[in-house]
Amino acid sequence: MHLTKIAAALVGTGLFAAGTASAQVVLTASSWLPPTHTLSQSQAKWCEEVAQATQSRVKCNILPKAVVAPPGTFDAVRDGLADLSYSVHGYTPGRYVLTQMAELPFLGDSAEANSVAYQRMYDKHLSKAGNEHKGLKVLTVFTHGPGIVFNTKKPLNSLADLQGLKFRVGGGMVNEIGKALGANITLKPAPESYELLSSGVMDGTWFPAESVESFKIDKVIKHKTTFPGGLYNTSFAFVMNEGTWNKISKADQAAIEKLSGEAGARLFGRGWDAVDRRANAFMQSAGVVNTLASKAFVDEIRGKTAPLEQKWIADAKAKGLTNAEQVLKEFRAEIAKN
Repeated sequence: MHLTKIAAALVGTGLFAAGTASAQVVLTASSWLPPTHTLSQSQAKWCEEVAQATQSRVKCNILPKAVVAPPGTFDAVRDGLADLSYSVHGYTPGRYVLTQMAELPFLGDSAEANSVAYQRMYDKHLSKAGNEHKGLKVLTVFTHGPGIVFNTKKPLNSLADLQGLKFRVGGGMVNEIGKALGANITLKPAPESYELLSSGVMDGTWFPAESVESFKIDKVIKHKTTFPGGLYNTSFAFVMNEGTWNKISKADQAAIEKLSGEAGARLFGRGWDAVDRRANAFMQSAGVVNTLASKAFVDEIRGKTAPLEQKWIADAKAKGLTNAEQVLKEFRAEIAKN
């Protein structure tokens, strides 16, 4: 039988089709934020770029709703409930230590600059210590924009003004910052903010600018207090199930790596900066009163939060990052360069 006849016979039995199908990897992607949110949009953009770079050998199927609540996302991806997603390290307190470096006060005013510097530190230092993401392929780490304090009651000009107000925070280092400042804080996922504020259960929330518009809290927020470099930040990771990653061909893995890492950090960070700018203009038009923290206020905060930096250094060393002080200095220098 000629080779062409053999090929025709194989096509007829469906064996060629099966071989082609097995070469394609479809990533089940989960998102716990609405499709209009910048993180959902950045994930979708990454998926589009991956499909193009791999000639559709690797594609995403983005689910219409999340497979689990936000705090369970990393475990859901590790356990194969989804192949791909992003989440907040601080939603599982105590589990991720090294990543808290990216959440310290006054780091920088740009999500893109912070994220790129963070990714560089992750690649060079953090990924080689700990093993905090076991079972996951970390595609990109990133942060949101500078952390702001929002409230429904009054301007905040000093630490004393924080007293008596109840704040929702996202967890991780921001939780520790709140405690250090003597604030009354409760750890809750971001999507619960509108209900907490509109019902009066909480008086305020700690968020980047973007979140006021994304979570529709502009109708209840009256005041925002901004800090040079942000009062805090939040560490995120964009991750893939490790087993799924290993099913992808080496050539396609290489193509995906080019779109992840620093390129991914720029994608997520740049998207966040854009919506932060839009949200700040939106808040100004909505009459939200902005108070820029004075030097005296910032100095108060620095004094209260300085021990947190030392604690992170000690905890990071215990996790295997023996040069933690130098890494933190290098991180800040990288932010300043971008």
